[in-house]
Amino acid sequence: MPFLELSLPCSEAQQPRYERALEDLGALAVTLADAHADAPDEQAIFEPGVGEQPLWGELVLTALFPEDTDALVLLAALESFDDALDWTQARFRKVEDQDWERAWMDQYVPLRFGARTWIVPWNSELPDDAQASDAAIVRLDPGLAFGSGTHPTTALCLQWLDGLAAANALQGQRVLDFGCGSGILALAALKLGAAHAVGVDNDPQALIATHDNAERNEVADRLDVHLPADEPVATYPVVVANILASALVALADTLTARVAPGGVLAMSGILAGQEAEVIARYAADFEDLCAEQLEDWMRVTGTRRRG
Repeated sequence: MPFLELSLPCSEAQQPRYERALEDLGALAVTLADAHADAPDEQAIFEPGVGEQPLWGELVLTALFPEDTDALVLLAALESFDDALDWTQARFRKVEDQDWERAWMDQYVPLRFGARTWIVPWNSELPDDAQASDAAIVRLDPGLAFGSGTHPTTALCLQWLDGLAAANALQGQRVLDFGCGSGILALAALKLGAAHAVGVDNDPQALIATHDNAERNEVADRLDVHLPADEPVATYPVVVANILASALVALADTLTARVAPGGVLAMSGILAGQEAEVIARYAADFEDLCAEQLEDWMRVTGTRRRG
């Protein structure tokens, strides 16, 4: 299936703002490459590695959009979203998806989060450290859905889930993964001891990826996926939402209503500097709100008030 590809040069300092705009306007995937590499396609990375800074001073940022996206309409929307950025150098072309899949597979290796959680490519051998009897192993093939564990926002949420499991606060619980992408967080929760998980995403491709990954991990009978309009009304003792800060603020009432009294919430997709707005929006309904940073990204967690 072909896609519309947008590529443009940018600096390391501007990269988070460009990426946020592209993701807010529906980018299916984003890659970064060294602007001065002799073969940029061979230097591309799908997402920055955990704890690494694989960014260069001058970058080429490339994003995928659905094939039927109107390039001129998209460009106008991007300029309106952040008119301080230079969108005049954006270039468009039609591409096939297999090049993106290969770039992801070339870069993706088994990764560990916390004490027990491992995210492993579906066709990769397990590292020796992942063969402990209590290891929580998620075999993943995200396809075109965001979420391979390598982005700091996903890493922050995986570390949080691993910490809940270590505190025996996840065993037998029901978990909501709001904005599930590849399903990585819901799958990790199930592997760490949750009894059931629900994934919600507004992208049908994400629901397909989540379902496929659940079958690959033999937990499909314990994971349900829904578009927002089809999501059943329910509350959960554990809710995780790895979306964007603007969406977290806009959806505060929705997310708050999903967390059972005394339940816990983790939110990521928040750039450093945006956490204060998110905390302020949730402060009336949550206690013990705190933020933790990894690279340029933040995670905010809290407990739903009982009163």
